[in-house]
Amino acid sequence: MALPRRGKKQDAALMMEINTTPLIDVMLVLLIMLIITIPMQLHTVELDLPVPTDSPPPPQKEPRIVRIAIGPESAIRWNGEPIDLSTLNERLLSASLQPDHPELRVRPDVDANYSAVVHVMASIQRHGLTKVGLAGQEQFD
Repeated sequence: MALPRRGKKQDAALMMEINTTPLIDVMLVLLIMLIITIPMQLHTVELDLPVPTDSPPPPQKEPRIVRIAIGPESAIRWNGEPIDLSTLNERLLSASLQPDHPELRVRPDVDANYSAVVHVMASIQRHGLTKVGLAGQEQFD
């Protein structure tokens, strides 16, 4: 004996959805297998750290500061003392021969010739002095 049917609507409405649960289970298993089989990459950074000692580090010396001012009409001053370009070269040579180079602070005046400033900076570079700073930038604003 056959069971009675309730109507034709139930026959027409077949289940059209895909069961995604097994698909998700398979994808998770594959993802876990992939994670396990990939070798761990080691990213290392080699550092040369100082060796610890019991003695404290030596005290740092205060840098010797030399102020070179370039005034109008190419007037050059070494720590306030007026000098010419040849004397400047001699003093830069003696400063470059010292074990600790002094810190040079060049301060050009607003009315100073550009060529005088370039000559002083070129002399400093020629003598291998690298601790150089330009002071007095606020006057050019």
